[in-house]
Amino acid sequence: MPIYDVTRREWMKGAAALAVSAYSATSFGMPQAEYGAALQLPEARPKAAERKFVSPAVEETIAATQKKIADRDLAVLFANCYPNTLDTTVSPGTFEGKPDTFVVTGDIDAMWLRDSSAQVWPYLPLLKRDAKLKELVEGVIRRQGRMIRLDPYANAFLREPGDKPLSWAVDDKTKHVPGVGERKWEIDSLCYPIRLAHGYWKETGTAEPFDAAWKDTAWTIVRTFREQQRKHGPGPYSFQRSSPIPTDTVPLSGFGNPAKPVGMIYSMFRPSDDACIYPLFVPANLFAVHSLRQLQELAKGPLGDVKLAAECDALATEVARATAQHGLALHDTLGAIWAYEVDGYGNVLKMDDANAPGLLSLAYLGSCAPIDPLYLKTRKFVLSGDNPYFFKGTAAEGVGGPHIGLGFVWPMSIMMRALTSLDDAEIKQCLRWLRDTTAGTGLMHESFQCNDPKNFTRAWFAWANTLFGELILKVAKERPGLLA
Repeated sequence: MPIYDVTRREWMKGAAALAVSAYSATSFGMPQAEYGAALQLPEARPKAAERKFVSPAVEETIAATQKKIADRDLAVLFANCYPNTLDTTVSPGTFEGKPDTFVVTGDIDAMWLRDSSAQVWPYLPLLKRDAKLKELVEGVIRRQGRMIRLDPYANAFLREPGDKPLSWAVDDKTKHVPGVGERKWEIDSLCYPIRLAHGYWKETGTAEPFDAAWKDTAWTIVRTFREQQRKHGPGPYSFQRSSPIPTDTVPLSGFGNPAKPVGMIYSMFRPSDDACIYPLFVPANLFAVHSLRQLQELAKGPLGDVKLAAECDALATEVARATAQHGLALHDTLGAIWAYEVDGYGNVLKMDDANAPGLLSLAYLGSCAPIDPLYLKTRKFVLSGDNPYFFKGTAAEGVGGPHIGLGFVWPMSIMMRALTSLDDAEIKQCLRWLRDTTAGTGLMHESFQCNDPKNFTRAWFAWANTLFGELILKVAKERPGLLA
């Protein structure tokens, strides 16, 4: 989820056997409303003439999938959410004769590397059927490349270099470059564009975006990861913000709390844009390992750069080894699980946050298999009262985080729970919770109070909407009986 400072916060306040062992239709401790509960959710798409981009392949997918969904409200919710990124957030164009696409997060007129990648991700399987949609995604990849080359430490960017800076970031004490919206260093900001580029290549088999400029982007990513291993000092990045909220700024002159340079990559912020307590952020390091392996494939393939491929391999191996050695925590009953953050000195933070990458989303992002024993133990911890940010209420249960506050569940965490589940009852319950907590809007939100879904943040959060669409498509393909 994107940005937040005090102004922003106030504004927004308006083994396989183990994998399937714990869940049943009555194990969630709350009423089990069946499908067909007649919520009468509204059709919430913009009028056809007001949509930013129309894809025939997306429209066909909506129509075909709705026929598989017996529950009227769930079907309407899918039709509202799946195209939301295209309906409301994209601005296709050209730059130097090549496709160029700017993607806002929703209610903020800025482009996050993470969010924009995730927002268009569910459309990749359709690119071979829709040339214009393929061009739009190519434009996202090219735009992200320019953004990373402009400043690899920034998380958000403006439409044009001369645009007015984001109000909450104007006075940040960091090296601001024109065109940067916010400069919070988060490892995943460089991982998500790799994921999108690799997915595009695998789905289309074409290499249009992967020119000399994008190769420069790839080398920039690797150099930045190397800098932030901090083996030879703190590196060039620091960040401070004047704010009464401690998670909006970075301690010790903007370089973060102490950590031992053990080979993991330092991150000053989480994907929630909250500052890390311990700079060695485990989920993002695991994500980086997987992303570097994908970049290695791209280097061997369309980029044709053997040296880059070797560097990606070496760095991924080093980060994986260091994270395996230093990124674990000991749980009283589960034994070894992944920690959320560590410092290399032996201090660990045991929690999870709803945003991705987090511990729950590791299997979704490809950092491990859904049946990996270590992941399954970690997942069990995340979805329990031992995680200080797991909330259970009368409306739903799920993971939140310090960004919004106690008692607020993020629909994204419920989606990640379903996307990583191997149990029909758990998936079906997640679909019920998601259907029943839109506060009658027919769209997903950033978060909602676990006892009162009408108390929610962000009426327009495109990533959550398209992620829900991705979930429904996955269920329709792999477990269609859950929708019938």
